[in-house]
Amino acid sequence: MPVSPQSMANAIRALAMDAVQKANSGHPGLPMGAADIATALFTKVLKYDAAAPNWADRDRFVLSAGHGSMLLYSLLYLTGEKSMTLDQIKNFRQFNSLTPGHPEYHHTPGVEMTTGPLGQGISTAVGMALAERMLNAEFGDVVDHRTYVLASDGDLMEGISQEAIAIAGHLKLNRLIVLWDDNGISIDGPLSVADSVDQLKRFESAGWAASRVDGHDQDAIFAAVEAAQKSDRPTLIACKTTIGYGAPTRAGTSKSHGEPLGADEIAGARKNLGWTHEPFVIPEDILGAWRAMGSRGATVHADWAKKLAALDGGKRAEFERRTRGDLPADFAETIASFKKEIIAKPVAMATRKASESVIAALAPKVPELVTGSADLTGSNNTKVAATPAIGPGKYDGRFVHWGIREHGMAAAINGMALHGGYIPSGATFLVFTDYCRPSLRLAALMGLRHIEVMTHDSIGLGEDGPTHQPVEHLASLRAIPNLYVFRPADQVETLECWQMALEATRTPSVLALTRQNLPPVRHEFSAENKCAKGAYELSPANGKAAVSIFATGSEIAIALDAQKLLAEKNVDARVVSVPCMDIFLDQDEATRRAVIGDAPVKIGIEAAIRQGWDQVIGSDGIFVGMKSFGASAPFTKLYEHFGITPQAVVAAAMARHNG
Repeated sequence: MPVSPQSMANAIRALAMDAVQKANSGHPGLPMGAADIATALFTKVLKYDAAAPNWADRDRFVLSAGHGSMLLYSLLYLTGEKSMTLDQIKNFRQFNSLTPGHPEYHHTPGVEMTTGPLGQGISTAVGMALAERMLNAEFGDVVDHRTYVLASDGDLMEGISQEAIAIAGHLKLNRLIVLWDDNGISIDGPLSVADSVDQLKRFESAGWAASRVDGHDQDAIFAAVEAAQKSDRPTLIACKTTIGYGAPTRAGTSKSHGEPLGADEIAGARKNLGWTHEPFVIPEDILGAWRAMGSRGATVHADWAKKLAALDGGKRAEFERRTRGDLPADFAETIASFKKEIIAKPVAMATRKASESVIAALAPKVPELVTGSADLTGSNNTKVAATPAIGPGKYDGRFVHWGIREHGMAAAINGMALHGGYIPSGATFLVFTDYCRPSLRLAALMGLRHIEVMTHDSIGLGEDGPTHQPVEHLASLRAIPNLYVFRPADQVETLECWQMALEATRTPSVLALTRQNLPPVRHEFSAENKCAKGAYELSPANGKAAVSIFATGSEIAIALDAQKLLAEKNVDARVVSVPCMDIFLDQDEATRRAVIGDAPVKIGIEAAIRQGWDQVIGSDGIFVGMKSFGASAPFTKLYEHFGITPQAVVAAAMARHNG
């Protein structure tokens, strides 16, 4: 006798309420309410192979409402993902299990991204959908899949979602389909206490198609998805559901959202659902029906493999390289060649212009590099001849105009990195990393190769004043684990920092770059990447160093000038460039000690706050930098006013040296 779709959905509900109850922690409401949506998707729609969760042409399923993680874990177990055993389900939310409280990328096979911070999933999915269309334009129908999102009321209330849906609607990403778990409940109670937005009209105004269905009618859900698949626009499907579906007293209330139902409520739910089985027991016929759904994709996967094999050999090799995330074989040669060119013709330039020159040199050789900007293209200097712009329905470019949507940009870049095939980069002013920070944090948590070009990196931007002058941002970004913050001093260092960002397959990077011109400080060619350990001695002392001066970016020139002035006073000083403090502090103790040295006077210079510098110069070290917000004036006046000058460094060094 065939297993009913309702029984298959009830298997999800049972596992969810049992796992949350055993953990005495979690969110049963969404999995129970959205079980029919998930069942319709995974049994009738989704292209996937449970035996190959990383298959390149699979449909992506993003659980944006990550608090409902037991929905996803139940699906992975039921469909037969081999690592998701029943014991893992029973160990929900326990240490070292594959079933953490919120889904974690790189931790649980079959999880497409780390979700939990609301709004991130739907926004990241935009980047996945964009990457799919761009790869399709490049490689043809060997890339032919869709991105599905299950989103909650909370996802749609978060501000980032507006940026994301505007991007998707403008670019006509019709392979993106969002199923909204429209249950009308949030933690505080009925949604009406805080929100009265007509979401269908909102999405339609952003260029989406939108419809509404009964979220417990699997046939209606399937029909709505079929219609969405034929649309020329991204689609929102509002699925009207009951949170905690089946629970006798808590269904439809916030009490089913984020806490165990309790033994009595679970007993009542089992009765209401007609589920007579013991906790964690899935009858063989129901489990067999689910496993059949999980394995049916093997045939589609095999057909795709034949399609890939039929590609022209060179094109196939390129696709496979890009999918693996390997850089081109001649990447190191390209770096060395351009470095020689820079050394041969040194020129003063802003590091944002130096970055542009690097992109221009590398983009033709690294076809997976995608650039973009949040409406600051001419200021960030990230668009070059080899990166033509994409547009609505036109996906054969490599530059994205993200609009003034910094947070949506950063999330979408996460999605492109997660999808694979591209190394995506975005750009804005460094001060606006505040608008990107949650997505940058997730990039670091997920270990993504995500690059941000952040220009106008200090008071050196001048007349735009304190609203645009970052002073605390370098420190706040360096506080994020697994995020590289690069601040190069000239064109050579900029190239080396770009090299490290491109090679960092499991770490996102921020390149903090100047508006003002900087003199070249590296004059001799070396195939070695001197920035690779985060800090290095740029200019040694003539004798035994009495003073060590450490600096980054635009302040390296100040350090070198101070070194010369100290020499005139018969004080030997050395200058150490610290292009990436994060990498330097990760070095072993012996390496750090060798670079820091034993000079009795240590000085750090950076046009930013001191926080973080004590790990280099010591708590008794001298810091020349900012203690306040900036001001509006030409940058030379600002450096003088705030005392970030060679003369100030020398005065501080002499006072300590003579003291």
